[in-house]
Amino acid sequence: MIVLLSVRPGTLESTMTQDLSPAERYAAARRRAAEQATALAGFREMYDFGLDPFQIEACRALEAGKGVLVAAPTGSGKTIVGEFAVHLALQQGRKCFYTTPIKALSNQKYSDLCRRYGSGKVGLLTGDNSINADAPVVVMTTEVLRNMLYAGSQTLRGLGYVVMDEVHYLSDRFRGAVWEEVIIHLPASVTLVSLSATVSNAEEFGDWLDTVRGDTEVIVSEHRPVPLFQHVLAGRRMYDLFEEGEGHRKAVNPDLTRMARLEASRPTYADRRRGRNMREADRERERRQRSRIWTPSRPEVIERLDSEGLLPAITFIFSRAACEAAVQQCLYAGLRLNDEEAREEVRTLVEERTAHIAPEDLHVLGYYEWLEGLERGIAAHHAGMLPTFKEVVEELFVRGLVKAVFATETLALGINMPARSVVLEKLVKWNGEQHADITPGEYTQLTGRAGRRGIDVEGHAVVLWQRAMNPEQVAGLAGTRTYPLRSSFKPSYNMAVNLVEQFGRHRSRELLETSFAQFQADKSVVGISRQVQRNEEGLAGYKEAMTCHLGDFSEYARLRRELKDRETELARQGASQRRAEAAVALERLKPGDVIHVPTGKYAGLALVLDPGLPAGRSNGHRGFEHHDGPRPLVLTAERQVKRLAAIDFPVPVEALERMRIPKSFNPRSPQSRRDLASALRTKAGHIRPERHRGRRSQAADDREIARLRTALRAHPCHGCNDREDHARWAERYHRLLRDTKQLEHRIEGRTNTIARTFDRIVSLLTELDYLRGNEVTEHGKRLARLYGELDLLASECLRERVWEGLSPAELAACVSALVYEARVGDDALAPKLPSGKAKAALGEMVRIWGRLDALEEEFRINQAEGVGQREPDLGFAWAAYMWASGTGLDEVLREADMPAGDFVRWCKQVIDVLGQISAAAPVEGSTVAKNARKAVEGLLRGVVAYSSVG
Repeated sequence: MIVLLSVRPGTLESTMTQDLSPAERYAAARRRAAEQATALAGFREMYDFGLDPFQIEACRALEAGKGVLVAAPTGSGKTIVGEFAVHLALQQGRKCFYTTPIKALSNQKYSDLCRRYGSGKVGLLTGDNSINADAPVVVMTTEVLRNMLYAGSQTLRGLGYVVMDEVHYLSDRFRGAVWEEVIIHLPASVTLVSLSATVSNAEEFGDWLDTVRGDTEVIVSEHRPVPLFQHVLAGRRMYDLFEEGEGHRKAVNPDLTRMARLEASRPTYADRRRGRNMREADRERERRQRSRIWTPSRPEVIERLDSEGLLPAITFIFSRAACEAAVQQCLYAGLRLNDEEAREEVRTLVEERTAHIAPEDLHVLGYYEWLEGLERGIAAHHAGMLPTFKEVVEELFVRGLVKAVFATETLALGINMPARSVVLEKLVKWNGEQHADITPGEYTQLTGRAGRRGIDVEGHAVVLWQRAMNPEQVAGLAGTRTYPLRSSFKPSYNMAVNLVEQFGRHRSRELLETSFAQFQADKSVVGISRQVQRNEEGLAGYKEAMTCHLGDFSEYARLRRELKDRETELARQGASQRRAEAAVALERLKPGDVIHVPTGKYAGLALVLDPGLPAGRSNGHRGFEHHDGPRPLVLTAERQVKRLAAIDFPVPVEALERMRIPKSFNPRSPQSRRDLASALRTKAGHIRPERHRGRRSQAADDREIARLRTALRAHPCHGCNDREDHARWAERYHRLLRDTKQLEHRIEGRTNTIARTFDRIVSLLTELDYLRGNEVTEHGKRLARLYGELDLLASECLRERVWEGLSPAELAACVSALVYEARVGDDALAPKLPSGKAKAALGEMVRIWGRLDALEEEFRINQAEGVGQREPDLGFAWAAYMWASGTGLDEVLREADMPAGDFVRWCKQVIDVLGQISAAAPVEGSTVAKNARKAVEGLLRGVVAYSSVG
């Protein structure tokens, strides 16, 4: 069942009791009494505010035993529904797992639930922390729950509810598959609560949940609890993006449209160079326009927001370095957003939260510069910061002690950090491959932070004016709610062995075919199948129309097509040969050659000034070089100097005469061009170019063409009076048949795609002796404990004893290659590596990867589709080795050339995989398990060990 709710809070119940008869009022009173006995009534009393209609509807569905999917805007209070699931679990004596996509959000939710239910009833499980894991309510990252399901953990006993916060993460191309694995593999007795941002295909996702999880109610709310107003800041003025049109329709502010036109008509630098004689009045008008339209600086933006009462604000900048630079610019501009009392409060809280960091590390981490910004109410927030620093910024912002935050888009992903205003510097960001426009979904996610419920009456989204900005495009982003949920599910090696071990190969294949990815693929196939059916009906009609009483016209049509294709191919070859001959002739030209340009706008007599040869071919002449063939610069008889292209010479050209070009000739001088053109006409005006003889057609001597023509003339249908009419229908039949085959190929490509990929993975694992039919070998059981992008490579390294005899620090260096990925493309310099055994082991890892890569190619496992093993990245090996060896933070960060936050994050990922390796490595006859535990101890110190949960 799908419920679409856009009712404003408080209107639902107030309208229920209006204009009721006595009997209806009595019935309503009985219903209220019945409601008082529900779990929802007790839950509502725990909050000092009323619940919204969509929250009530979702909670009622949960209490009725249904699963729910709640899709609502950021900041609308979706988590209330998740907290009701916690309430129901505690009331029923069952467990509730609350899953989140990121550790920071897990930590935040853990703290919230501890405050409400007490720390004795709430636990936390992330890659870094394990607190009270046997509690009835456990907050965890989604990966932790996935691993529990595959391991058959005892912690799952008594589980009644699972809340999947930010479930739209299943679109994430790197981690999204985990969400689907959990949804598919959760026991049927568990009620699933899915909380999502507003997505345009919530109904489709709900249909899939209904298929795999049973009765699921989809509740969609488009209503924002705090209305959002859109603005554009240009120069000193803030413009509304929309103005109310007729019938409450929103129209783009005409002032912005006018500004965009003025901006487009403003002369460029080159225009101004050409128009130096511009009238003074025009210059003055341009100066006035420029004085009104410019992109304000970052300090100017914050000052403007402060004067308008629009702080606190988050400014999204799609660059970490630019976030830090923005803070420095505000400090240099002398901005102070906090008074003395707030400064003292900030200093006290910061010193308390950072007391555990060693004094020598504070300097390395840029603590004092960071603190100065915080005291003034200004901070950056991005993934390159130390987790402790980020958490302090979040806490100060929520308390109102930091009023301006410059952040990357990662802040928009789940962290509870709402603001009064959100500023977007640009509507373009780097997506890892190119600079691309942000999508309507991304715009909605970012601006969704504006407007604090219970604090602000309205929220504000501000886009900074940029040159060439299109107000219509901005309005399209702001007014579109298209954020479709697209599955990124792909089978992996670890998933395959875990599934086969639990369910066997056949059942595993069936399970994978229930994935959302296959559900979406199958749904798209339905429309294509209908088109194929329509095409087949059309083919039957065309076939009837081309029927000939003299013979098989389809065979006759095939001969005609073969003849046409052969003639086209020979014509193409001839044209290509002529172009090649013309290019060779152009390369022989020299300055001073008089030629006749055969075609084009400049056809006629011309003098070669520069042959314009391709790069690398000088022909004894130093001139301009071109990469797309010869492009001679010529003077025409009409005094024009033009650079011609190969298209102007469809046939070879030869020099008709030679002329000396005066050294004083200046192609920019009209007089100089006139004199030389006159000399050209005098010298060669009487010469008539030799007519180019056409080459004998290849078709005339082609045996295949002769055979086909003979076969056509001999065919019975050749003598039919309606032959050409039949031929037209046959051509339509052929085109439609070709289109139909393409559609059928698309259907074949989309049907059972996940299962086919699974079959290829299973075949490769069977080849490597990880699987034998439905049996998982010892090697396969080891692989089942290794999660990550390079799971098979890690398993092969254990199997081939690559890491035996390594010290803990050397093992940490090797394992780093399994998790690390550089943020930019390949560096020109090879990464620095530890010497000795570690270097040899890393080389062996790359060799094993090469073998696996060849195997994947053989079994058609495609990395471009998100399946398979990428090449290990050795870029973090030296930093991991140094840190695990006890080197100080200052030296490690300097050598690694990496922000502290990135360093800590990669160290924690290495620690996570080392923990998996210590559990998977053989206990007897191997030192790997013991050294992996020692490597964890070596890495888990200093800034890496600072727990983000108290």
